[in-house]
Amino acid sequence: MKALLTSSGIQNRSIRDALEDLLGKPIAESDALFIPTAVYPFPGGPGMAWRALSGRGSSLLADLGWKSLGVLELSVLPSIEEAAWVPTVRDADALLVWGGDPLFLADWMRRSGLTGLLPSLRPEAVYVGVSAGSIAAATTFVETYREPPRGNEGPVSSQEVVFATPDGDVDRLLVTGRGAGLVDFAVIPHLEHPDHPDASLANAEKWAAHIPAPTYAIDDESAVKVVDGAVEVVSEGQWRLFQP
Repeated sequence: MKALLTSSGIQNRSIRDALEDLLGKPIAESDALFIPTAVYPFPGGPGMAWRALSGRGSSLLADLGWKSLGVLELSVLPSIEEAAWVPTVRDADALLVWGGDPLFLADWMRRSGLTGLLPSLRPEAVYVGVSAGSIAAATTFVETYREPPRGNEGPVSSQEVVFATPDGDVDRLLVTGRGAGLVDFAVIPHLEHPDHPDASLANAEKWAAHIPAPTYAIDDESAVKVVDGAVEVVSEGQWRLFQP
């Protein structure tokens, strides 16, 4: 399966062109499934999911003009027959995996059966991640949390870290989790974004030092494109590769 891992969706022409190149056809001729699951642990999560689906959010993904768009809610899949949803996933040209909590997302990807299904999907299909959706694509990921994460499956490990910001030091938990194993590198999104001080360049380097894999720190104008294991960064902004 191909992948396009973004920080904040399809933010510029270069990333959109990369998506259509992966699809092998225009977005307007492609069928997509939108996965909002990761956003629900946050206060106001249902509203954020609706804004993302309706095109009223800040990140472009669901509202790109797809031929068809469905919602795949991972948390309901264990309670329904696979015959009701697996064929739809197999037929999709793109899986649009939204942002939120990557530990929660990765847990539901496994529990729903999606993680096990990914390797058998058509090679033409594209996994499109946004923030947590990009983080959770890795075999092993590390995410920052202000408070201990909540969910049915805990992290592999966690440790406290202090990040420097223009407004003073901030305390974070660096939580290591098991991802979908779609790619053999990690992603740190929102590089140098003012709302994500833990992802400044200096802090991203400190963060990446705890990840046992090559790590791409990307800003909202950048994405990581993967085809047959070959990795390419598509960017109109800034990014950095950190080696373990």
